Amino acid sequence: MKIATPAGYLESLESLERDVYVLGERCECAARHPMVRPAANAVAETYDLESEAEAERLLLTESHLTGRTVSRFTHIHQSTDDLVDKVLMQRFLGRRTATCFQRCVGMDGLNALYSVTHECDAAHGTGYHRRLRDYIEWVQDENVVVEGAMTDTKGDRSLRPGEQPDPDAFLHVVDQSAEGITVRGAKAHQTGAINSHEILVMPTTAMREGEEEYAVSFAVPADSKGVTFILGRQPSDTRKLEDSPLDVGNPMYGSQEALVVFDDVFVPRERVFMCGEVDVSGYVVERFAAFHRQSYGGCKVGVGDVLVGAARLASLYQGVDRASHVRDKMTEMVHLNETLFACGIACSSMGRATAAGNYEVDPLLANVCKLNVTRFPFEIARLLQDIAGGIVVTMPSEKDFRNPDIAPYLEKYLKCADGYTALDRVKILKFIENVTVGCGASAYLTESIHGAGSPQAQRIMIARLAELDKKAELARRIAGI
Repeated sequence: MKIATPAGYLESLESLERDVYVLGERCECAARHPMVRPAANAVAETYDLESEAEAERLLLTESHLTGRTVSRFTHIHQSTDDLVDKVLMQRFLGRRTATCFQRCVGMDGLNALYSVTHECDAAHGTGYHRRLRDYIEWVQDENVVVEGAMTDTKGDRSLRPGEQPDPDAFLHVVDQSAEGITVRGAKAHQTGAINSHEILVMPTTAMREGEEEYAVSFAVPADSKGVTFILGRQPSDTRKLEDSPLDVGNPMYGSQEALVVFDDVFVPRERVFMCGEVDVSGYVVERFAAFHRQSYGGCKVGVGDVLVGAARLASLYQGVDRASHVRDKMTEMVHLNETLFACGIACSSMGRATAAGNYEVDPLLANVCKLNVTRFPFEIARLLQDIAGGIVVTMPSEKDFRNPDIAPYLEKYLKCADGYTALDRVKILKFIENVTVGCGASAYLTESIHGAGSPQAQRIMIARLAELDKKAELARRIAGI
């Protein structure tokens, strides 16, 4: 693997020449910008094989294409064991970073396209699957970060893609030649896009006849001409510019989202994996969604583990660790978190082989997993704030602790239980602030609702897959009707 270490990843990112805008200004090196660097650090953890004993087993696996050792983030799942190990890896990395580590969307996109391109070739005589296999082999050898880009800006939601006043509301093909295609549009809410080497584009919805220009999938380098990244804001994000890491709460790690604009971007034919096949476009959406909804049963659980730990520390520092109601609340946090994990493992264990040979998750259980994720992290965060107290949002700043005139007051009046300092207490409370109302809440809470589709998308799939008539027949038989 060409990129094999955290340092190697960060160096590769810094070498990219891209059009990135942060707070309205073009950023010469986004990877070094203080509002982006914590998110890059979180991605870098996916390359760290040495700091923990189980890292190598979870982060690496054997490629079915080449037999070589590759990152699991570039792997095509070959068994239910692979699907389970994916969830274990995501929990492992969530524990390391307490945030989103941003490589799951690319992994899920590659796995969705792997089976769909195979079926598209069988139906239409296209050569997409071979192209995708060649691309995946290159991604594995280089060990680059691939951003899976699905969500379009969508314009007027009451209108279909081809009905929009501005056709660019959905990314589409504007020109074709023997050499390739030219595309225009944008992908919104793209987690980790600024920390990626490659952008893998997929259609955002099932297209219909007459919408062929929107049924497109391809991959381009992040530094391609015509690609522009505009960083999205997060709560309290400018704290990262204040040289006050205490106030950030999780100063080492974070996540980021961006609007990615494609302004007449040329895509070579060998990088095109769908172009006009409206009948299979919906399969990409459904399979990517299932894989990504499975992912939340791992990554958000890892973050939840850290939050349970934060609740424990806050209770110790504040002297309430033996209170029965506090213990009950922490038990409920664990119960909710492990329920999410159980769903992630269940949909993985019940996976099945596709016609292409790779394995996909059980779609019903994957949607149940994600629908639970739209609720449980909020309850976990509520219980955490309950245990921590109102001080989570009323604490003085790090600069106050640095001021010798008032620091003694803070150390005196913010100290709680014996054996712990006021600063220890404030550090864990600042972390709780970060993940429940600050920058970290973007990845842990809002992303839990809308990432991989909002709650209604999961309800639609659950209703579609529930087999209500079959269940009614079970009841009819047993009741003797």
